[in-house]
Amino acid sequence: MIPPADSLLKYDNPTLISRNTDRKSPKARPLKVSPQQPAISGPVPPHKPKSPTVDTSKQPEEILNAILPPREWVEGNQLWIQQVSSTPSTRMDVVHLQEQLDIKLQQRQARETGICPVRRELYSQCFDELIREVTINCAERGVLLLRVRDEIRMTIAAYQTLYESSVAFGMRKALQAEHGKSDMEKRVLELEIEKKELERQVNEQKAKCEAVEKREAERRQVEEKKHAEEIQFLKRTNQQLKAQLEGIIAPKK
Repeated sequence: MIPPADSLLKYDNPTLISRNTDRKSPKARPLKVSPQQPAISGPVPPHKPKSPTVDTSKQPEEILNAILPPREWVEGNQLWIQQVSSTPSTRMDVVHLQEQLDIKLQQRQARETGICPVRRELYSQCFDELIREVTINCAERGVLLLRVRDEIRMTIAAYQTLYESSVAFGMRKALQAEHGKSDMEKRVLELEIEKKELERQVNEQKAKCEAVEKREAERRQVEEKKHAEEIQFLKRTNQQLKAQLEGIIAPKK
């Protein structure tokens, strides 16, 4: 691990705790390290997280370590630890803190509006420094500010989870709409193909119907002509028979 990056929170000089991860240095003094505050990038916890219990009757260093846990890192198989500073701050220190905040906001190109993780991180460091400065003068105020900080973090975590849930819901709806759109486009294409096929069948049936009508009309004309010829033949035959019958009957008179 590399040493932690520079922070607006004021720390003392790093202290060597052990030469390696298995053996502690005899010169290093024991130190109680409180667990670091959990990151708020995950989901909202089911219950409100409790702030660390701080006994205001303890020494200022122990109170600060409970409120603002020391940071530690490993460098060359050496464990280093760095506590927050217990030196009281003056008015000039506060002015310098404000200047450093503005400088870091510009150096890290933090956005002035909207959601910006960089701006949020720097303001969080600035607020921790203010908690440190207040805790040195009044431990009770520091503990109260710690509760305010944890409440703000929990609120931000709730908003973040709500945002992620809404984004996921919107994505699901968009995917469903896109999937439904592709299905509808596929269905429209199938219906258009089916329509063309039905139109082709209708045209074929119309052509067949016209051919049948034409053929029946021709057949009807042929039948009518044949029928007329048969009638004419029968009329002539009838006249001939009639004439023969009259010829047979007439001499007898």
